[in-house]
Amino acid sequence: MKPLHVIRNRILIPYYNAFTGLSKEVWWLALITLINRAGTMVIPFLSLYLTNSLSFSFNDVGWIMSAFGLGSVAGSWFGGKLTDKIGYYKVMAFSLFATGILFVLLQFMTTFYTFCFGIFVVMAFADMFRPAMFVALSAYSKPENKTRSLTLIRLAINLGFSAGPAVGGLIITTMSYGGLFWVDGITCALASIVLLYTLSPKKAKVLDVVKNETPDSAYKDKAFLIFLVVMVLFGVIFLQYFSTVPIYYKEEKSMTELEIGLLLGLNGFLIFLLEMPLIKWLEGSRYTQTGLMLFGAIMTGLSFVVLNLTGWMGIIVVGMLFMTLGEMITFPFSNAFALTRAKKGNQGEYMALYSISFSISHIFGHNSGLQLIGRFGFNNTWYFMTILAGICVFLLIVLKSYLKQVSQN
Repeated sequence: MKPLHVIRNRILIPYYNAFTGLSKEVWWLALITLINRAGTMVIPFLSLYLTNSLSFSFNDVGWIMSAFGLGSVAGSWFGGKLTDKIGYYKVMAFSLFATGILFVLLQFMTTFYTFCFGIFVVMAFADMFRPAMFVALSAYSKPENKTRSLTLIRLAINLGFSAGPAVGGLIITTMSYGGLFWVDGITCALASIVLLYTLSPKKAKVLDVVKNETPDSAYKDKAFLIFLVVMVLFGVIFLQYFSTVPIYYKEEKSMTELEIGLLLGLNGFLIFLLEMPLIKWLEGSRYTQTGLMLFGAIMTGLSFVVLNLTGWMGIIVVGMLFMTLGEMITFPFSNAFALTRAKKGNQGEYMALYSISFSISHIFGHNSGLQLIGRFGFNNTWYFMTILAGICVFLLIVLKSYLKQVSQN
């Protein structure tokens, strides 16, 4: 077989097939997410902005990040409630437009207390979008396509994050941090306009309607509660790459903002390139969702272990590759697991709790990481994150065993 035929039959066609069969509404939702996330270049640089431009201490930044997480919890919870009452479309449109305005205003809050208040309000409005988006995605996807639809949304998120930090680093280098807030606000507003034009109830086609007259409470779903604890802990670990790890790159490895942005962009680019075919392949494998999440947690833990092995600069790329693989596997299958459990009750409630688990990670993840590096240094902080990954693995083993036991009864 000629080399071109090998590339076509073994790489290009399977890659193309990974994207086929998804509804146009899912593609529009992915585009909206891409536009929105391409503008979130403030977030990866937030800890640097607060320490460099506003001269806040690590302790101050930690509490600001906790306010960030509290706002996210409030927004996710309220967004889930609103989604069950007025529908996902109205919640998504309002959230995007309001967040755009608020991000622009955030740059004018320069004291500790005003910034805590500002970031809380921004995240409260921004994360109303998340449970609504998950429910919309479920409605616009056929049951057999849900994991790939979720993966497409993640692909859009990571493509946005791939471009965002790289462009953000360039903006900081050539202009200032202030430009980031304007770009973020404008892209949120633009995403709301695309949503109004493409996904109005008159234009969008619902493919999977879940009606449950006697819904189960998510708070009584033991398997889901174990899963949420895992997601909180995994979120604490993962979020270090958006708070303590960029500081590590700058202070310990003497990297510039542009170099940091490019390295974070590598994560998004690899996910954009590899995640969709990887998920399609894993969906056809014999592995369970919990088993795949378990493997992802191991990879993410290893991403911190390797940082303490050597002072060689290339090890930070190795760590990023481990983290990227762990993220690529854990998040799509955790999303799919949550959507599957959500059919037992009110979808908004289930997906709000799933979103809140990550929001709780924001409350404790950034703050604890910053407090740890301030008191014990980077190396001990990385060991602590590795221990948390080990706890995630243990709980996923417990969850897998529990689900097996329930299915046999």
